[in-house]
Amino acid sequence: MTGKSEEVLPLIDNIVKGIFEKKGERVVKLDFRSMENSICDYFIICHGNSVTQVDSISQSVELQVKKNRGEYPHHREGLDNCLWVLLDYGDIVVHIFQEEYRDFYNLEALWADAVIEELRDN
Repeated sequence: MTGKSEEVLPLIDNIVKGIFEKKGERVVKLDFRSMENSICDYFIICHGNSVTQVDSISQSVELQVKKNRGEYPHHREGLDNCLWVLLDYGDIVVHIFQEEYRDFYNLEALWADAVIEELRDN
């Protein structure tokens, strides 16, 4: 494991904790590190069942990461309608969908060459 990987693991843990605090569903981690020319090292993908829940999950992720890591997303998208919210933390990009949009865009199938791991709440 590289030093860089060790640095992002606590960030992933905080992101996932924020997701599970607001009952995010079907949480998966896509690992792109073995792929050439990837746009980042990881995607974290989940969904909520309403605009309110998607918004709550995104706020929870930002709060956890800010509180425990002192980091903010480099970029945010989708907060106007909360159908698909993207939080860009550089090496990690978080995708928070409403379920129907997650099923439609199906990022897991689009990036099927990545190592995909389903994450569970402890």
